[in-house]
Amino acid sequence: MQNTSIPEGFMEDPQGRLVPLATIKPIDLERDKLVREIVVKATALSAAIAGFKSGVFGDIAAFVSLSAEQYGAKIGGTKGNVTLATFDGRYRVQRAIAETLTFDERLQAAKALIDNCIRRWSEGSRPEIQVLVNDAFRVDQQGNINTGRVLGLRRLDIADPEWKLAMTAIGDAVQVVGSKSYIRVYERLDRLDGTEDWKPIPLDVAGA
Repeated sequence: MQNTSIPEGFMEDPQGRLVPLATIKPIDLERDKLVREIVVKATALSAAIAGFKSGVFGDIAAFVSLSAEQYGAKIGGTKGNVTLATFDGRYRVQRAIAETLTFDERLQAAKALIDNCIRRWSEGSRPEIQVLVNDAFRVDQQGNINTGRVLGLRRLDIADPEWKLAMTAIGDAVQVVGSKSYIRVYERLDRLDGTEDWKPIPLDVAGA
């Protein structure tokens, strides 16, 4: 971890200046040593976790393909959520794929159509719809729209043709801009009252 270009008997401070070891307080040297030791361990652990994750994803994908072969089917790729369990049901492993969604310019057309619907309905008895719509299209501090709230409008059972067209526009506007893959491992805990609970086996430092 030590910069090899630094002369022996010196250490580099945050401003890049060379400081003689003799002028550095012992507690500062001990702190530096401790942090470097932790960084070495963390780097090794990070590499091990990355290797574990890659290996587990490969193992699950291979097993899914093996299982599909029992029915003469071929499955390609590693996408899709999968839950695997031990025979006794005590342990289970989940492969989860979380996609990041956004909307393209067609969302503006959907909003315009929805606004037209609300104006036509303004004399009726549906003020709650306007509240739902305004909440769905509200942006956060970064100017982003909550995709879940917007997509939630599609679950409303409204037969108006213009509303249905707006819902189609929302569906067409959805774009997948990225995804994250997760491996979650659980152990079943049996409670005294006969119920079950699942305890996650933490794979991150914060959750351990």
